Amino acid sequence: MKRLARSWRNISSDDDDYVIDELMNVETEQEELVRSLERSQAQQSRFWRHVFAGLLFCFVVFLIFSIYGQTTMPWELRYHAYFMDEIDSWAVIAADWVAVLVCLMAIAGLLRSSRSRRQWLWVSCCCGVLLAVFWLYNMLKLPKFRWDVIWLPLGPLSGAGFCLYVDTLLNESSEEVKQLRNYMYAYKAR
Repeated sequence: MKRLARSWRNISSDDDDYVIDELMNVETEQEELVRSLERSQAQQSRFWRHVFAGLLFCFVVFLIFSIYGQTTMPWELRYHAYFMDEIDSWAVIAADWVAVLVCLMAIAGLLRSSRSRRQWLWVSCCCGVLLAVFWLYNMLKLPKFRWDVIWLPLGPLSGAGFCLYVDTLLNESSEEVKQLRNYMYAYKAR
């Protein structure tokens, strides 16, 4: 009986060592998986931030071209010529500069890595709303509503809104990876 008990103890201690080794392997695999998820999420976040910032930058270049066209040849651009009888040329130029500012603030908010990123995005959205109100007011004063210039009020606003949405999604994804790491450490603490 004593021999049997000793053999069982030896087997159970071998099993305990095996279980401990397996748990250590699982913990290291889990740690590697979480690290790879963090790296992947960071790379994807940078990629998508740069993609949307690049698209908005292209819109900024178009707006600067539009400003140049309005200053050198007033009312030659069709989308500005609709407003010839409603507003002054300087107001159109000022509105386009505000649109450029809205887009640049959204780009800055998207690419900044500080905590003030969200403030840049929210300020750009608020300024975009004010700009949209200006353009919609002047579009409603036209004798006929022109749907082909709906991008004037909605372009900068939707650009800033998309940037805010992308930032929110990427931050949520980052928080989920952090939460996964916290769950891993909470399990180790048990």
